[in-house]
Amino acid sequence: MSTESFADLGVSRAVISSLSAAGITEPFAIQRAVIGDAIAGRDVIAKSPTGSGKTLAFGIPLVERIGAEDPRPAALVLAPTRELATQIVDEIRGIAHTRALRVTAVYGGVGLVKQAKDAAASHVLVATPGRLEDLLARGAFTLHRIRMLVLDEADRMLDMGFRPAIDRIVAACPQNRHTLFFSATLDGEAGRIAERYARDPATHQQGPQARRAREEIEHRFVQVAHEHRVEALVRELGHDGELTLVFVRTKRGADRLVKRLAAHGVKAVAMHGNKSQRQREQALTRFESGAVETLVATDVAARGIDVERISHVINFDPPADSETYVHRIGRTGRAGRQGVGITLLSPDQHRDVTKLAGQLGIEHRLNRNTDRRTAADSAPHATAPNGPRSRRRPRRRRAAARA
Repeated sequence: MSTESFADLGVSRAVISSLSAAGITEPFAIQRAVIGDAIAGRDVIAKSPTGSGKTLAFGIPLVERIGAEDPRPAALVLAPTRELATQIVDEIRGIAHTRALRVTAVYGGVGLVKQAKDAAASHVLVATPGRLEDLLARGAFTLHRIRMLVLDEADRMLDMGFRPAIDRIVAACPQNRHTLFFSATLDGEAGRIAERYARDPATHQQGPQARRAREEIEHRFVQVAHEHRVEALVRELGHDGELTLVFVRTKRGADRLVKRLAAHGVKAVAMHGNKSQRQREQALTRFESGAVETLVATDVAARGIDVERISHVINFDPPADSETYVHRIGRTGRAGRQGVGITLLSPDQHRDVTKLAGQLGIEHRLNRNTDRRTAADSAPHATAPNGPRSRRRPRRRRAAARA
């Protein structure tokens, strides 16, 4: 295993001190792979799963290569959601401050005027494609002097239909820019546009997401009759101050589940695309602070949630495919912490979930768990409307070091 330090990778003493103050003393694998090439000015294409430490893998080179005296904006990071954009800013703001750099998030759902003013005065913009195009169309600033361009979670941006906007934005940047491209997959369209946007890139591939899903997270599958799913969910909640993220398929389903949990004495908040930006930020703040220990979210809304204290992820609605499963479950077991992923499935979903588990190499856990739990968990348990929840601690086991 590599023992390269941040200093070995060419990171300045000021940035290393800032990282150390935040408790970050050694680079993760993706950071060791990318930072040296990026600081040296080479384009990079990186396949890296959620939770691997990729934000600092591009954030550190941005801060090292952009100068406070450079025309603004000098760097652009494209991200698929406003939640991810704000979290990127939060993570790199400290190291940017050491170099006298200003960083701003640009996303929809808030006023244009103040955001345009802040963006025009910032060295680094972290933006969602739609709002960025709105500001460019209004002449708030241009991208003519962008020196560094980062595409984060590029595969998700493509899934969300941002390809035309991304093409226009990239075309508006100088051709001699420095490009860093990060994606959970480099197959298909993601791989093709990576090669198109980058010049003579260094390519790095982090370990497969499926491997991380197998090794770092405890997987449990609970077969339960459809009409008893809420009761089964309530029994899985309540872990003495730890946080649980619950995934549902639809926006209406998220709101409905929050109300049904309230009837069982469980406080929860919903997060989905129909919520305003302020509502989404308030929900995430309450969840992060522990004021509410359960967050119910759809897949798109949860993109970018990076909360280390999430101990459990529960699929109230099973995911459609293995990639979605890994994305969801990857919200726990982060930064070397232990994590538990639980999937509730009805008998008629068993075949599809078995196929999904087989693709990830965890089908033995599906069979073991459903065989043991089906009979007990299919029957309703009496739950007082406002009574105390059971306090079941997750089975503790040492998590593998994050690759």
